[in-house]
Amino acid sequence: MEFETLIKARKSIRGYLKDAVPRDVIDEIIAVAKWAPSSMNTQPWYVHVVTGEPLDRIRQGNTHNMVSGVPPKRDFPMKEAYEGEHRKRQVEVAVQLFEAMGIARDDKERRTDWVMRGFRQFDAPVSLVLTYDKYLEPAAISHFDLGAITHAIVLAAWERGLGCVINGQGIMQSSVVREHAGIPDDQNIMICIAMGYPDEAFVANDVKSRREDNASFVRYVGFDTAD
Repeated sequence: MEFETLIKARKSIRGYLKDAVPRDVIDEIIAVAKWAPSSMNTQPWYVHVVTGEPLDRIRQGNTHNMVSGVPPKRDFPMKEAYEGEHRKRQVEVAVQLFEAMGIARDDKERRTDWVMRGFRQFDAPVSLVLTYDKYLEPAAISHFDLGAITHAIVLAAWERGLGCVINGQGIMQSSVVREHAGIPDDQNIMICIAMGYPDEAFVANDVKSRREDNASFVRYVGFDTAD
């Protein structure tokens, strides 16, 4: 697939078939994605591929903690609440999803269920948990590199007929993920990627988020104004 076609066609998948994803296909995806850019070739990433019973235990632990009111705890500081234009875009895609699913604004039960799907990693058959060495903190450049390989993973997966959603909710209870995925104490959990074969009957999978026009975020400096 041509790159422009691939990057524009990919979308977040939030409903999956129960079909298992072959290990060799996942390994092939990672073998392609590892060629993502990396600052000074440090390649600071680790990928923990989780499925089956360990993933079910992560889902159960995440759900239990969130329902019980256990505060989210990530392995690195993050601004949890967006503001301004960022919040506006976040709300926009949420509205798209709720409209597609037919979830009314006052339907608290279905809205809560939707949120909990995120903590269950959208019931995907596979979760890829990305980590980096703790000693790299403060790790902004390493986070940048993990973002690059994450993008490469979701593109390589899409090219092979697999859907993904980059899922911050799935690692908000990092101790649960660490325990059941067997992640070493000297690594920090950055993000997880839910992966599986898309369920074409799941209407939220038809939703594609929008992007701003270049003029709203691009500046050209030093160019001839006639260009």
